[in-house]
Amino acid sequence: MAGKIDESTRYFLFADKLAEELDYHSITKDASSMLLNEEMVQYKGDTFEKMFINAFLAMNYLEQNNYDDAMVEVRRMNEKFNKYRMDQKKNFEINPFSRYLAALIYEATHKWDDAYIAYQETYKIDPTIPNLHRDLIRSAYWARRSDDLAMWKKKFPEVEYKPEGNWKKKAELVLLYMSGWGPRKVPDPHEPLFPMLKPVSSVTQSAGLVVNGTVEPKSIIVYNTEQAAIKTLAADRPALIARRVAARVAREVAAREIARKDKNNGGLLGAIAFIGMQATERADLRQWSFLPASIQISRVTLDPGQYDIVVQGYDGNGAPSGERSAPQKIQVTAGQTHFLIWRSVK
Repeated sequence: MAGKIDESTRYFLFADKLAEELDYHSITKDASSMLLNEEMVQYKGDTFEKMFINAFLAMNYLEQNNYDDAMVEVRRMNEKFNKYRMDQKKNFEINPFSRYLAALIYEATHKWDDAYIAYQETYKIDPTIPNLHRDLIRSAYWARRSDDLAMWKKKFPEVEYKPEGNWKKKAELVLLYMSGWGPRKVPDPHEPLFPMLKPVSSVTQSAGLVVNGTVEPKSIIVYNTEQAAIKTLAADRPALIARRVAARVAREVAAREIARKDKNNGGLLGAIAFIGMQATERADLRQWSFLPASIQISRVTLDPGQYDIVVQGYDGNGAPSGERSAPQKIQVTAGQTHFLIWRSVK
C-alpha cells in the first residue's frame, strides 16, 4: 500500500517460510498455554491467511511486470491448494481467490489449458462467483477443450460468448481491487474468554476503471474475506472450548500440587497460584489484521495504445465514494494483459 514493493516482498517471503513450519510445536509454550492463555502458543495463521501470503507476493510481482516470479508464486499456491485439499480443508478455508489469481496469471502468460484448470478449480470451491461462468467458457474455448466447452455452454445457456477474434490483436486491463478492512477479533461480550469477529464498516464497496473518461463496469467480488474469517472462527470454536476446558483442569491439578507441597502455609500458595493462573486467561485476539474485507476484479478489453486511467471507488448505492486513485497513463500492448492493483481504506 505504501509503494515499497521490494520491502513488502522481502517480508512476505519470510512470512511464507515461517508459515511452512506447520509441524513445529514448542512443548514449553503448549504447556504454558494450558496454565496461562492461548497467546502462549505460536500463531500459525488460518488456512486462508496462508494462501494470501502467496497471493500478495504474486500481486507484488505483477505490479512490477515480473511474470516469471509471479508464476513461481502460482506454483506455491498450487502446492498449498493440493495440500489443503488432501487435508480435507473446507472450501471457505482454501481461499478461491488464490485459484482465480492463478487463472488470471496463466491467461496473461497464454497458458490456456492451465488457466482453464484453475478456473475449473475455482468453480469447485465457489460456484457463486459472478462472471466465472463466462471465464470457464472462454478458457475452455482457448484451451481447445471442445467437450468441456459444450458442457459449460449447455450448463450456462444464458452466457453469450463470442471469441474476440484474434486475441493477439487486443489488450486487456485487469483491476485487482481490495476493499476496506476485514473483521477484527474482539472478546465475545457473552463469553469474554473467547474471541468473536466484529465487521469493520467501509464507505467504498466496489471500484471501477475510468478509461479516457469512459466509466467501465464496476468490480465483482471474487472472495469475501470477512465471511471466510467468520466461518473459520466458528468452525474452530468447539476445539477452542475443549482446549480451555482442559486448561481449567490443568490449572486445578497444578494448584492442588502446589498446595500439597505448601504445608507450612496450609496450602495458601496453591490457592494464590490458581487465582494468578486464572487471572492471565483472556481471549486470543491475534489475527492478520490488515487483510481486506473482500477481493474484487474488473476486466476491460482494449485496443493497443495509451490510455488515461483512474480507479474510481463507489459506495453501496453505486455513487462515487470519494476515494479514487491518482490518474496515470498506461500503455497497453496487443496480446498482453496489464494489471492494476488498488485498495480502498475508508
